[in-house]
Parts: sequence; structure tokens; C-alpha cells
Amino acid sequence: MSTGILPGVVAVVLVSVATLAIGTFGLRISRTTSDFLVASRSVRPRLNASAIGGEYLSAASFLGVAGLLLTFGAEMLWYPVGWTAGYLVLLVLVAAPLRRSGAYTLPDFAEARLGSRGVRKLCSVLVVAIGWLYLLPQFQGAGVTLRATIGAPQWAGSLVVALVVLASVSPGGMRSITFVQAFQYWLKLTALLVPVFVLLAVWMADGAADPASAAPASWSIPLATPGGGIGLYTTYSLVVATFLGTMGLPHVVVRFYTNPDGRAARRTTLAVLGLLGIFYVLPPVYGALGRVYAPDLVASGSDTLVLELPSLMVGGVLGAVLTGLVTAGAFAAFLSTSSGLTIAVAGVLSQDVTGRRWGTRRLGGVAAFRVAAVIAVVVPLLMSLPAQDVAVARTVGLAFAVTASTFAPLLMLGIWWRGLTPTGAVAGLLVGGLGSGAAVAWTLGTSSSSGWTAALLGQPAAWSVPASFLTMVVVSRLTAATVPAHAGRFMVRLHTPEAVDLQR
Repeated sequence: MSTGILPGVVAVVLVSVATLAIGTFGLRISRTTSDFLVASRSVRPRLNASAIGGEYLSAASFLGVAGLLLTFGAEMLWYPVGWTAGYLVLLVLVAAPLRRSGAYTLPDFAEARLGSRGVRKLCSVLVVAIGWLYLLPQFQGAGVTLRATIGAPQWAGSLVVALVVLASVSPGGMRSITFVQAFQYWLKLTALLVPVFVLLAVWMADGAADPASAAPASWSIPLATPGGGIGLYTTYSLVVATFLGTMGLPHVVVRFYTNPDGRAARRTTLAVLGLLGIFYVLPPVYGALGRVYAPDLVASGSDTLVLELPSLMVGGVLGAVLTGLVTAGAFAAFLSTSSGLTIAVAGVLSQDVTGRRWGTRRLGGVAAFRVAAVIAVVVPLLMSLPAQDVAVARTVGLAFAVTASTFAPLLMLGIWWRGLTPTGAVAGLLVGGLGSGAAVAWTLGTSSSSGWTAALLGQPAAWSVPASFLTMVVVSRLTAATVPAHAGRFMVRLHTPEAVDLQR
């Protein structure tokens, strides 16, 4: 085995073994369905914040941001800005009320708030669809990583991630994976931070060349002004999707159900903002250095920039060690995000599909969860095989557009407006889901990237989010007589601090 391949192999093996070893700690204390779904609502803010950071910083964050900045310039900084700011919106509008709802999943919340099985079923379909769409770039990124570092076929990385995720999630569920994801956040931060110091030292020793001098004039402009109105629309639509899409991500929302109370949920969100802010300083550094040292990657595959830059700038044994470190971080990104998504999707499937009676048999809570976890992983794994050429961050951005167009309106109106009705919610979910879903299908199925059609469908949030909100409000007004009778009491529950409840 060559010295260039060895660090990548060692990195993948060590991360996989560490993931499984840490997961066994949670296995010993995971016994009930509540342990598997929400860790019995006992995860403290610091641990939960690290776990959220671990699962939220996906392939798009670790590999995609640097690649996008390399190719398209400062306009792509809106991705990390939006992904971080989305937690600020979550903190202000959603975090504490969502925890007080007492739900296990998004469909649970929808049914409890609106008293409708139909809304629940539609939310279940959307959770599974969004989860699978978000899992695609994780499997794809794993394939890209192993291909770039050890020359393995692209499907091999996807398969390894799928197997490790199933092995870590199925035995212990949320309780087990919480410790794993917290560890993986700090691993990912270290994997980018340590090489950055070395790479910046090399860059300064080489004369500290200006990255913008090796790029087009528009590279350093943070708004997509080339293209006139189309460029501005694309930027603003991206901002809407990233700012509002975070609150609707199934694997993010389920994390807030694991907090002991609403106050802990807010403290968790505040800590997450700090952890994300620290991490997102690093990928743009790789993107900027790539303009100086790896301009060829602009055309040949920018998703591999973070993996290839250490060997291009340093070389030798040190370069191989740094490559192994970033490979470990990248693989941790795939595993942590995939684990969170698997739990979110499996939680819904175990309640609404595998946990139902089939003929004379009915699976129990834990058994139903484990079967659902297999389904949650295998389906997107098979879907990822023919979709290996889709850009990592592009797919994640589309997932954010779908969540911003569906669950963001449902959560914000469901938490803050008593007048939301089941019919209004269904109508808005269908308008936002079908509109953004059609845009996703078009974008993934075509190579067209110019003109208003490509802009409107490639970044649909600017029109699909307002359409969903407006539909929910208008239809709810027209069906005001069907406002659930318990809506007032449920709203009081959402907005009453637990300390007040305890004094009653």
C-alpha cells in the first residue's frame, strides 16, 4: 500500500472504529422507546449543542463550502452565513415552544397542534422525502472522499457510511448516537483547524498572494450581481432558504425534543450558534487558498479541494498526515449527519409504517425502530448510486428550500397563530412541497444553468416559501370554523415556561 493511500485508509478505519466504540456506551443505557427516539428527554445543553453541531455540519459544510467559494467566489459565503443564522431564527421563534409541545417527531407536533391524522400523514411523507434527499449528498460525499484519497470506487464510500451508521444507530438509537455526534463535532473542527495553521504558514512563506488576483473580478463580490436581476434573485432566494430551512430539517428538530425543558432548548441553541460560528470561519480559508494553489480544481471537481489542498501545498509525510486528518474529519461529517437523519426518518417510519400491525404481527417499539432504520438507510443508498455527479452543496441547498417551503410555515404559524386550521396546513404544505419538489426534480434532472427558468427552479425558496405561507393563511381564514377546539389550550402550553407550570 502506497504512502499516499495509507493515511486515508487509517483515517477511515479509526473514525469508524471510534464511532462504533463510543456508540456502545449509549447502548448500555438505551432500553426504552423514549431512549431510542429522544434519549428520554435528558440531554443537557452543552452535550446537545455539540451533538447538534456534529450532525448539522454535513458534507456540504465540510467539503461543499470551500468548493463553492473556490468556483463561484464570495457570493457562496451566504451558505455558511445562512446555515448559522437559521439557528438564530430557530432560537427566537421555535426552540422552546417546540420542546414544550411534548412531541417526539414533526408529525407528532402537527397532529397534537391540529388534531388531524391527515396532516400527520402528509408530514410523515415530507419528513421521509426530505431526510432521503439530505442523505444523498452524505453518501455522495463519502464516495468522493474515498475516491480522492485512496482511489476506491465511488460506491464504496457510500456503502461504508451506510454500514457504520446502521451499526451505530440500530443498537442504541438517539441515546447512543448523541455521544457519537458530540465527539464528531470536535473531530471535524480539529480536522480543519490544525491543517489551516500549517497551510497559512506555507502561504505566508510563499509571499501571501492575493486569492482575488487569480480569480475573475466578480469572485470577491458577495452578491450575484453578474446577470442583473437574475443574480440578485438567486442570492436573495438562497438567503430565504438557508435562514428558514434550518427549522424544518427533521434531524435538527428532533434534537430539541431531547432537551429536558424549553429553557434548556434555548441554551442549547445559543451554544450551537457559537459552535457553528467557529467552524464556518475555516472552510472559506480553504476556498481562498485553493484559488492560489489549486485553480485546476475549479473545472475538475471542487468538492475535493479540502482533501487535496494539504498535499498540493505541503507534500511529503506532513502533507500525507494532514490529508489523513481532513479525511477523518470529512468521514466524521458523513457519519454524524447520516446518523441524525437516519434517526429522524426511522422515528417517523417506526410510528407510522413499521410499528403498525401487518396481518397478525405487530413489531414492538424498539424492533420497529430498528427495522425502520434499515429502510431509512438502504433506500437513499440505492438512490445515491446513479446520482454521483450531483454537487454536494447543491443537493443540500435544495433540501433547505424544501424544508423552508413546508415545515417552516407550519411551525411558525402553528406556534404563533391560533387560527391555523388542518385544511389550511395541508393546502400550504402541498403548495410549498409540490412547488419546491418540482423545482428539485427539474434541477437534479437537467444541466441548464442560465436564464430565469433555471434561476427560479434552481433556487425556488423566494417564491415557494411566500406561496406556502399565503396559502396556509388564506385557506385557514376560509375554513376558520374548523380551528381545533383545543388550539387555545395548546398555544398556552407552548408559550408557558415550565417553571410556571410547576408552581400551579
